[in-house]
Amino acid sequence: MPKVSVIMPAYNSGDYIGKAIESVLTQTLEDFELIIINDGSCDNTSDVIESFDDDRIILINQENQGPGAARNNALKIINGEYVMFLDADDWYTTDALESAYKHASLNDTDISIFQIIKFDGEKYSENSWFNLDNFPDEFTGRVFNPHECGDFLFDISVSACQKIFKRQFIKDINARFPEGIYFEDMPFFFYTFLKAERVSILKRHLYVRQKHEGSITESVDSKFLDTVEAGCILMDIFIENDWYDIYLFDLLAFKINGPRYALIGIEEKYKNELYLLIKKDYESIKSSQYFDDYLENLGPVKRKFLCDILKSKSYDDFRTLNQTKSGPAK
Repeated sequence: MPKVSVIMPAYNSGDYIGKAIESVLTQTLEDFELIIINDGSCDNTSDVIESFDDDRIILINQENQGPGAARNNALKIINGEYVMFLDADDWYTTDALESAYKHASLNDTDISIFQIIKFDGEKYSENSWFNLDNFPDEFTGRVFNPHECGDFLFDISVSACQKIFKRQFIKDINARFPEGIYFEDMPFFFYTFLKAERVSILKRHLYVRQKHEGSITESVDSKFLDTVEAGCILMDIFIENDWYDIYLFDLLAFKINGPRYALIGIEEKYKNELYLLIKKDYESIKSSQYFDDYLENLGPVKRKFLCDILKSKSYDDFRTLNQTKSGPAK
């Protein structure tokens, strides 16, 4: 049994994936398997992958199904004691696997979270989100239960690439990524995190996230239409697992804010489509048993956004309703 299984989905990643693969193959920890899922790439991704001759690489070629399905297909065949995720345009620091594995196995954690550093092609930069600064000092150097994080639960980075998971834990809770949408990390994170019993943080930068034009977080494009469905999946997870009442106040704010910020920032040509998705979702909320919870617990800006969406008959109508003295509510 390898110590770590690394899962790497790849779609048209020919310009980047070589560095990602190399960062795994040159790790100080040599006992791993690297599962690469070529998700229907139509560039030179396959050629780059096949240029590496290493029996620790397991290649899955599939028709394009999206990142969630790619990761799920890899989860079906992993053999490692622990599992980590790497995007094909990012890379690990030299001792990432060894540091993460030693920390997780020593503390016998279900999930351990480490730091990410960003690279823009010229320089490295840190931010509080990926640096785990939202965790108070008392969480460093010990194992904790995730429900101790209630005050800042929705301020934790949801990236699957920032964590090492015990394989048996993932198997026991049947953890899977939503398929057919982007932002699949978000529901997966909250489900696995709140199902865990033993969690820890490791204040070390083990993962380098590359900033480039194709990065999902660098442009608010059509991918952000999926913020609505991802939020609906998240709500179902909290309701089905009896977490809704525990986290109601922050959960509802989080549910509203994702599509709200997306609508503010998304490219103009997608605004009407996103508006219609949000309106359909909010009409469903209005007819549900949870509508009063939204009205009673949302702050004034988020409550106005919800109500203006419901009152409006079109995106232009909503934009007029949602104006403030300084412009649209943000």
